[in-house]
Amino acid sequence: MEPRNHTAVSEFLLLGLTEDPALQPLIFSLFLSMYLVTILGNLLIILAVSSDSHLHTPMYFFLSNLSFNDICMGTTTIPKVLVNIQTQDQSISYTGCLSQACFVLDFAGLENCLLAAMAYDRYVAICHPLSYTVIMNARLCGLLIVLSLVMSLVNALLLSLMVLQLSFCTALEIPHFFCELAQVIELACSDTLVNNLLIYVAAVLFGGIPLSGIIFSYIQIVSSVLKIPSVRGRYKAFSTCGSHLFVVSLFYGTGLGVYISSAVTDSPRKTAVASVMYSVFPQMLNPFIYSLRNRDMKEALRKLFGRIGSLL
Repeated sequence: MEPRNHTAVSEFLLLGLTEDPALQPLIFSLFLSMYLVTILGNLLIILAVSSDSHLHTPMYFFLSNLSFNDICMGTTTIPKVLVNIQTQDQSISYTGCLSQACFVLDFAGLENCLLAAMAYDRYVAICHPLSYTVIMNARLCGLLIVLSLVMSLVNALLLSLMVLQLSFCTALEIPHFFCELAQVIELACSDTLVNNLLIYVAAVLFGGIPLSGIIFSYIQIVSSVLKIPSVRGRYKAFSTCGSHLFVVSLFYGTGLGVYISSAVTDSPRKTAVASVMYSVFPQMLNPFIYSLRNRDMKEALRKLFGRIGSLL
């Protein structure tokens, strides 16, 4: 089959999670529900943090940025799924596909960096409490956010723009519900060695290094907490890390689950279904984890709901 140059490619087809028409209304309802919960939950976190002066601390500053990133991540993928199901049109333009892949990489990379920054914040708070306000000053927190954003954006642009060098055959069907870069590269007829190497390097940089930093931070935290003589003191120190640990476990655990499922199954559709676990569920559940396990957040939300109720 003769390959055709990428300039001739006008669109890809997103095959979604299933070909069964009878299941499309159910999938539409599920994705719409998850999207609304993601937007509402994370928006409430942002409003609660911004409206309560007691939460104007580095930990909640990073949390509000994480919530905003989760809203962006969900908005990058889910609306297109809903539109495709509603219009019964599986197509996505070539430019739209690469743009979506770029944004997914950007927000996924930023999520890794934010989780690592939050782990460092907990490390400083527990291991160096007397120097916490000096170390975790507003300038450092802002710098961490900017550096994370710049690095993840540069990485996403580099990986996405490298696809422009590829040529594609006539079979342009992506067995996924969004344009995942690895799936797009598999459709290329030209040599993809450089693209695949860049993906592996990026996975190490934006997956391995932040995770290593998180693990190192918690090793130091556990070591410091175990030195606290009272059981109550240990519980109080660990309780400040509980929500973050849940979010880290959810994010990396679902990502690892997708990787394992793709390695043991030959069905791209099953891999696509498993991908929902890391591309949708963590962003939806993060607000519940922080609001249900954090007393300060629950109090801030209670005040926020009180203000909203008084205005209605």
